[in-house]
Amino acid sequence: MTDFGTPDTGLAVHPSGAVSIDPTLVLVVSSMPINRIVVARIAERCGLRAEALDPSEAGAFLAQRLPAAIILDGGADNRDCDGLLDELAFRREGAEDAAPAVIFLSTSSDVPEGLPVAYVADAVVAKPITPDVLQPTIQRLTDNLRAAV
Repeated sequence: MTDFGTPDTGLAVHPSGAVSIDPTLVLVVSSMPINRIVVARIAERCGLRAEALDPSEAGAFLAQRLPAAIILDGGADNRDCDGLLDELAFRREGAEDAAPAVIFLSTSSDVPEGLPVAYVADAVVAKPITPDVLQPTIQRLTDNLRAAV
């Protein structure tokens, strides 16, 4: 597992030196501020704490904290989070588990095979986003993670 921090940072650190997963935290990533707010509120309805960031800020956040789930809004062309998806794919490569869970918000329920999301996402939720669709997906993936820990 990649080393994301050191014991003197004040973060929860695994004995291997890597930052431990926070099972109560969800990272919401979107280039649209309103989408960040709406999706964060849906995650909070699951009893989770949500941190909502622009794609350009998410990498730095993940270097310091590791959420139970990451919800990525692909934007109008499903490409807004490609850089972050590449980073997540790299982190998962060689990792013992697939944490954090990745939920991708897409313009379609079918993601073309060539997109990076096809190799990283644990769930794809088609837009428009509604609480009755997204909330159970968040709950299922975070419950699975808690059961594994």
